[in-house]
Amino acid sequence: MSAGHRASQLEAGEVVRAGPTAFALTDIEAMRVTDGVATGGSKNISFDPSAGILRGAAAAASDDQTIVGLMRRYSEWASALIVDSAPEYAPHLRMGRTSLRTRDAGAPAISPRKDDRRLHADAFTSRPTAGARILRVFSNINPAGQARIWQVGEAFEDYARRWADRIRRPLTGEAWLLERIGLTRGRRTPYDALMLGLHDRGKLDESYQRTGPRRVVSFAAGESWLVFTDSVIHAAVSGRFALEQTFYLPVEGMVNPSISPLRVLERITGRRLV
Repeated sequence: MSAGHRASQLEAGEVVRAGPTAFALTDIEAMRVTDGVATGGSKNISFDPSAGILRGAAAAASDDQTIVGLMRRYSEWASALIVDSAPEYAPHLRMGRTSLRTRDAGAPAISPRKDDRRLHADAFTSRPTAGARILRVFSNINPAGQARIWQVGEAFEDYARRWADRIRRPLTGEAWLLERIGLTRGRRTPYDALMLGLHDRGKLDESYQRTGPRRVVSFAAGESWLVFTDSVIHAAVSGRFALEQTFYLPVEGMVNPSISPLRVLERITGRRLV
């Protein structure tokens, strides 16, 4: 499969499997990746590759260079995978955080908004993207061979049209204030506000969660996959121990910018959102 074809698949809303390419833990890493590596209040451990900062790790793991090395190695591996799969993106990509998810994806969440078992499109409360795409690489590193199960829903435009006209518009000065008091890292654009509204509406709509269209996708232990999680409607249903690397791609770096969530929502609302 050509690299250009993979970029087109990703942009069309497909979940692209990495094929024979695999990320494997070393024996030492496998011994360290256990239930107790994350703090009780964190659903994952996050790592900032640019600053080398680890968050969400239990006290015993926070200074563990094996965990830091694992996270850094995965961020480098995922970057190489993206460049190999979609080299068109390489000049435009900005690296986000690396995550190690140790908790069972099927475990109850503290609220419906934070429940990733519910169908949703990704949007960040504190980190506005201003229209940039959220591209993620996942790897199932479950040591017991357990599959990671997702549900994948309808096309993004169909999802967005369900609620777009019912999302509250931000008040004048609201985005400035959120940034000023530190609740957002950067200015939340009308696009970001709309995406957050769609994220919440989808997760909080009980009827949609029961009856919305979906299909089940299974990822075997040792398997990796790539997906634009801001446009692929998804839910993580079950599975434990996964690595994830986030990248941000400006709309202008896409092969077909016209099908980005930003352009879709601008067509639906009839207004500029960034």
